Amino acid sequence: MSGPARFLAAPIAEAQASGSGKSEPPDAAGSIGARLDALPSAWPVWRLILLVSLGGCFEFYDLMMTAYIAPGLVHAGLFHEGRAGLFGQSDQATFAAATFLGLFIGTATFARVADRFGRRAIFTASLVWYAAATLAMAAAHTALQLDLWRLIAGIGIGVELVTIDAYVSEIAPARLRGRAFAINQSVQFLAVPAVAFACWRLLPLSPMGVAGWRWVMIIGASGAGVVWLIRAALPESPRWLERCGRLREADAIVRRLEGRPAPPPAGPETAPATPATAVAAPGRLAEAFAPAYRRRTAMLVIFNVFQAIGFYGFGNWAPSLIAARGHSVTHSLGYAFAIAAAYPLGPLLCSILADRFERKTQIIAAATATAVLGLVFAGQTAPAALIALGVGVTFSNNLMSYAYHAYQTELYPTRMRASAVGFVYAWSRLSTVFSSFIIAALLTGFGAPGVFAFIALAMAVVIAAVGLLGPRTAGQALERLSA
Repeated sequence: MSGPARFLAAPIAEAQASGSGKSEPPDAAGSIGARLDALPSAWPVWRLILLVSLGGCFEFYDLMMTAYIAPGLVHAGLFHEGRAGLFGQSDQATFAAATFLGLFIGTATFARVADRFGRRAIFTASLVWYAAATLAMAAAHTALQLDLWRLIAGIGIGVELVTIDAYVSEIAPARLRGRAFAINQSVQFLAVPAVAFACWRLLPLSPMGVAGWRWVMIIGASGAGVVWLIRAALPESPRWLERCGRLREADAIVRRLEGRPAPPPAGPETAPATPATAVAAPGRLAEAFAPAYRRRTAMLVIFNVFQAIGFYGFGNWAPSLIAARGHSVTHSLGYAFAIAAAYPLGPLLCSILADRFERKTQIIAAATATAVLGLVFAGQTAPAALIALGVGVTFSNNLMSYAYHAYQTELYPTRMRASAVGFVYAWSRLSTVFSSFIIAALLTGFGAPGVFAFIALAMAVVIAAVGLLGPRTAGQALERLSA
């Protein structure tokens, strides 16, 4: 193993060396969660946030490819414009629907495996899954093949997103949780200008005789090559280990983050006098509908159905919305790239304020801005105005995105966090399946103004749901929020 890899792998190696016994270490009497919340804002914590975020970059590249690659697929003759596509529908809408149907299956059906098998193992498995499916998609020769492999890739992406969110919420100290999600999304969103630039430059070309759109997909699939380095460097979530009764492993990881030496190996002379901590029963999705959580669950289902219309209604259709204002495909891709460059900057700027304001307040402010700026965008034709307002919509969507990713993970306990978040988040995926066809129809019939009127109506529902039903969470320990 190389020097950097050996350094990055040190935390997990120490955790493994400390033993996996389930008896409680002598100084782990305080909960693992309390010790994590007491950690300083220092490199050991941020290194783990960055590592899991870098893995998420490939997922976001694959996810956001939907908007930017569609014009190239039309140019290549695989997709058709208007309703001349597969099943008599818009091929771009069908491609987006296949993506989000896969995401729905992944988040609703398979996200719970992260509660059973751990965050680290599922993070790795899902990354390999969708990288392989995207590579197969790059070899497709028909729209049906593209949509089928896109659906399969979406299943892996759906599991990945929920697992990353659960991990970030469980590692970050309570007072830094908002900032941690903002940084997490800033790093992941680096993939958006990357895929926009790749499509802009490669779609008109055929390097080495291979169509540019295939190269765009191959670049995304190359993420599998870095999986093993990330996996070696990323320890399991200490909170998840604690829930499973594996306190000695959890203690070793937290000690590393605290900058303390590893505990002595377990043995008769060092075994604690206290009895082993009981292993918590695995969480069940049904708990999300128990009296303590059902109001939160209802609020998050409503929220996710409608927030997705604003976020993906713009993100997945930006080049087409610009083209609808009278610009060529080439120019619209260039303008969309300029807007996409703002994706990683938005969360980075928001990180300054992330933990200073209540999470639900940030979501309401972001939804309001998306509605207003989108309606103004719809009336513009000048490139500078379209780019400036597009950046504004992107920033407001960024604010809403990082805030709600933190918000929904805070509202459920560790034992069922991935299962419950997967369930409520899945509704955003199902919503996007249907809203893709609605937006395609509105764009054809009413142009960009019709699309943004639809988005504004969705944002009004978001504001009402979160404002009336959402609890306050900022700065509170996960264990207290889920008690």
